[in-house]
Amino acid sequence: MIQDYKNFLLDSFNIHIDIINKIDSIEDKLKDIYKTIDNIKGYNQYKVLKAMQDLNLSDQHFNWTTGYGYNDIGRDKLEEVYAKIFNAEDAIVRPTIANGTHALTLCLRGLLNPGDEMISVTGKPYDTLNELIGISGNYEKSFKNNNITYKQIDFLDNGEIDFKSIEEQVSNKTKLVYIQRSTGYSFRKAVDIITIEKIVQLVKEINPNLICMVDNCYGEFLETKEPTDVGVDILAGSLIKNPGAGLVLSGGYIVGRADLIEKVSYELTSPGVGKESGVTFGQSRIMFQGLFLAPYIVSQSIKGAVFCAKLFEEEGYEVIPRYSDKRSDIIQAVKLGKEEKLLAFCEGVQEAAPVDSFVTPIPWAMPGYDDPVIMAAGAFVQGSSIELSADGPVRPPYIAYFQGGLTYEHSKLGALKALSKIKELKQNN
Repeated sequence: MIQDYKNFLLDSFNIHIDIINKIDSIEDKLKDIYKTIDNIKGYNQYKVLKAMQDLNLSDQHFNWTTGYGYNDIGRDKLEEVYAKIFNAEDAIVRPTIANGTHALTLCLRGLLNPGDEMISVTGKPYDTLNELIGISGNYEKSFKNNNITYKQIDFLDNGEIDFKSIEEQVSNKTKLVYIQRSTGYSFRKAVDIITIEKIVQLVKEINPNLICMVDNCYGEFLETKEPTDVGVDILAGSLIKNPGAGLVLSGGYIVGRADLIEKVSYELTSPGVGKESGVTFGQSRIMFQGLFLAPYIVSQSIKGAVFCAKLFEEEGYEVIPRYSDKRSDIIQAVKLGKEEKLLAFCEGVQEAAPVDSFVTPIPWAMPGYDDPVIMAAGAFVQGSSIELSADGPVRPPYIAYFQGGLTYEHSKLGALKALSKIKELKQNN
């Protein structure tokens, strides 16, 4: 006899019975959405597979070199595969890129010079770029202190791109237009591929020579196209997010035009050396395998985010995106309104983790962020946002950012535990 898993949830995970009773009705309402997600997954899975086949991936590419890393055929093949999947001319894919912020910093420092102008058309980028740009701190090599002009165009009140302001502010002086695809710590929908294409078309009409750059973190394989498919010149992301599928231990990637990749590669190593040097420390096989699994893993994560949205929406909470909205990143934002609810939400996600489930997350002064941040993550890879996690700055209106899950079932459990912990607050008060 096959036992109903919901009884196991009730007995073993202390999920509130009222929440258990909602699972079937919620999933029934989400069937068509899940089918759409599966179609996108299928397309991207076959795209990745075909790229590996067309480029003759072999087990010899899983070997590695030492020292300078010259003639590392595995590293070179991995970058060739990334370039093909993202429809780009060249790529940098390295385990030595510490995180997404590092990948973005390499791009910005490699492409911008004193006297240049950068315009972020999606509001203020992640807090972790504040000191590089000069928004905060007094880093002597910040853009602000080195005559690189930074401007930003905020979203309209309805969360849409302010195309009118873009048209007014982008000019022949503009060197780089910056687009952050994901929501970050804001309460809006992610910027989808259609919108990115509109931005590119508009700014290129104004100045055909400017560089369009995208922060692609959390956005890979959410749609059947990537930003480089619609005219973006260069983009960057993290390997411990979507494209690493929870397997890759560290790293980042950058794809784009060959001339831009060369400039960025000089920041990665040294001018004149660029991509030719740098070992992969035996990580090539796992980076290939992570990339191969990424479309499936991302689909599981998205389904979990949709379930979370519907679950909390039915409890009366405001969520972005809504369960039925088109998605362009894996993040689900839930506006909780009270600090204790944010803490409870993250405690619930932590209790659902396979690693450190016994730990209670507490807010802390996380480097690069303006406010204390609470983070729940019991991951096999530290900081792996494609694994189940939740976080948020401890500031009104106390929004929880829920993402990840290597399996739909695990992501779903995180949402159930988060809501159950919030319900415990009401019972205890």
